[in-house]
Amino acid sequence: MAIYLTKESKVLVQGMTGGEGMKHTRRMLAAGANVVGGVNPRKAGRNVDFDDRAVPVFGSVADGIRATGADATVVFVPPAFAKAAVVEAADAGIALAVVITEGIPVHDSVAFTTYAKTRGTRIIGPNCPGLITPGQSNAGIIPADITKPGRIGLVSKSGTLTYQLMYELRDIGFSTCVGIGGDPVVGTTHIDCLAAFQDDPDTELIVLIGEIGGDAEERAAAYIRDHVTKPVVGYIAGFTAPEGKTMGHAGAIVSGSSGTASAKKEALEAVGVGVGSTPTETARLVLERLGAGA
Repeated sequence: MAIYLTKESKVLVQGMTGGEGMKHTRRMLAAGANVVGGVNPRKAGRNVDFDDRAVPVFGSVADGIRATGADATVVFVPPAFAKAAVVEAADAGIALAVVITEGIPVHDSVAFTTYAKTRGTRIIGPNCPGLITPGQSNAGIIPADITKPGRIGLVSKSGTLTYQLMYELRDIGFSTCVGIGGDPVVGTTHIDCLAAFQDDPDTELIVLIGEIGGDAEERAAAYIRDHVTKPVVGYIAGFTAPEGKTMGHAGAIVSGSSGTASAKKEALEAVGVGVGSTPTETARLVLERLGAGA
């Protein structure tokens, strides 16, 4: 099985006809994603050819859902239009919206993530690489050729570290990998993914990648203590980050004693999570938890 995204998912791409949308739609199709249409009001009624497949363009998400039964969308639109794109998707009844766009104003992210919850739409992101269920579907920009289907579930704030752990553990493979994004406000949290992986019968172990800033990892540790019975291995990025400086992600900033990598590591280790000091050590801890013969 998988979480959030399967081979049955029917995917729209908002912004498919732009440069990034075109490039990554082609990669999603190559990975097996069932991309059923793009959305661009100015190009509605056209088809876009991707190798041996023609993908129709619709004038709205609602039109795309009516014509195809789509239940997921990937958002590749500029920051100024991201809020409107997500609200449109939520109003149309989409179940899953994967928001790749970075640089979205925080007040816009607060508005559309809150609104999406009222409409029953799950948001992945913003400022994220998306999610992949290897061998089934890929919604976003995660490379599909660095791993295989397997028994590890991965949730990460960092796109780059998502890719690295996928590669390091490629011989075992993954059920689903979710890049939740590193902005201060995201639609799906570590805890959401922990709960989903806990309920997924094909996920045997969970890898949690966090980073400095905020208290998401401490809250995840409390959730693991109370609700997660599967083994969890973690990695926290940012041990050498200077205080008060944002490191890459808008949410990755340490202020005083809050949000440090050490505090997050201690909270996770206190509930039995093995925390690696490097991605490679984290992968080694996974192998140890699964058994040397994994």
